[in-house]
Amino acid sequence: MSRVTSFAATALLVLLGANSSLAVAPSRPRVKDVATIEGIRPNPLIGYGLVVGLNGTGDRRQTVFSTQTLANMLQRLGVQVPATAIRVNNVAAVFVTATLPPFSSSGMQIDVTVSSMGDAKSLDGGLLLLTPLYAANGETYAAAQGPVAVGGYSAGVPGNSKTLNHPTVGRIPGGAIVEKGLVVNLRTMPTISFLLRDPDFSTAHDLAAAVNRELNRNVARAIDSRRVEVTVADAGIADTTELLARIQELPIEVHTTAKVVVNERTGTVVLGRDVRLSPVSILHGSLEIEVSTQYQVSQPAPLSTGQTQVVPDTQVRTQEQSTRRIELAEGATVEDLVRGLQAIGATARDVVAILQAIQAAGALNAELEVM
Repeated sequence: MSRVTSFAATALLVLLGANSSLAVAPSRPRVKDVATIEGIRPNPLIGYGLVVGLNGTGDRRQTVFSTQTLANMLQRLGVQVPATAIRVNNVAAVFVTATLPPFSSSGMQIDVTVSSMGDAKSLDGGLLLLTPLYAANGETYAAAQGPVAVGGYSAGVPGNSKTLNHPTVGRIPGGAIVEKGLVVNLRTMPTISFLLRDPDFSTAHDLAAAVNRELNRNVARAIDSRRVEVTVADAGIADTTELLARIQELPIEVHTTAKVVVNERTGTVVLGRDVRLSPVSILHGSLEIEVSTQYQVSQPAPLSTGQTQVVPDTQVRTQEQSTRRIELAEGATVEDLVRGLQAIGATARDVVAILQAIQAAGALNAELEVM
């Protein structure tokens, strides 16, 4: 018998904006793609409730909060039952989460997500009882109730079961009704602030310039690398909604920072288009170690008192490959770096080590982020 242990890693290199004959000329992004409007955002909601009607897949007795919640709910309905006397496994305690969109009004329906917080095996076929949903300020903004849709199942007995997807999390499309909406009166806003998702002074300056050209007025100015303010009164458009619609459709030039992102766990390396290298020479070699174990049977001599035993015979073999070298000139691009790494057969771990060494040598003119 032989047992050989080996390690292998592969790397996926993604080039952003690299030169290619199949590349399509990129169009400039719109303002709505790179910036948000201050004060107009969704708000998370959370609640605690019960899912009933489960087919024996609910919480067990060690999950005491589900039985306490059920006893309190029955008490409000006029049924006096001690929590210690309840023994049901068709009930599951859950957290209910939702997102309240901007400009939501009373009576609007939103989707909710139901997640088990106990030891329930599945929420399939369950019904969420009326659950208030709270915002961060503690006020109730919606109420959820309805049948839970689960995209999986769990069936079988201990030791012989099968589970598909994640049966302890489900959704209720339109399962919550907004009780208190978020009113944002655009007419009372003297200025509108656009916030860039990726802060950059050049992008902020170009955004303000694009707005001023579109409106033919000096109404927008860049406050910092993220914020651009537009004065509504000087825009010449009485309807604020129309003003926002025109600004959000404007194409602008986005200036990005040269950056290299490495995820060693998945072997993914993402290199931006603007990454440049200073003159650098890379020497790369690898050492391969193979450990193999041969199991042999040791027989005792005839008429002796020895015993037959299996004796392992471990052998270690090392093989060091010759050093491979690549050289990059001044202003080398991402494509040059990737082609050189592929030529020397660099793996995911090699790529991470090489990039870190290039940065330490001062030849990587970009930010290196290791995830």
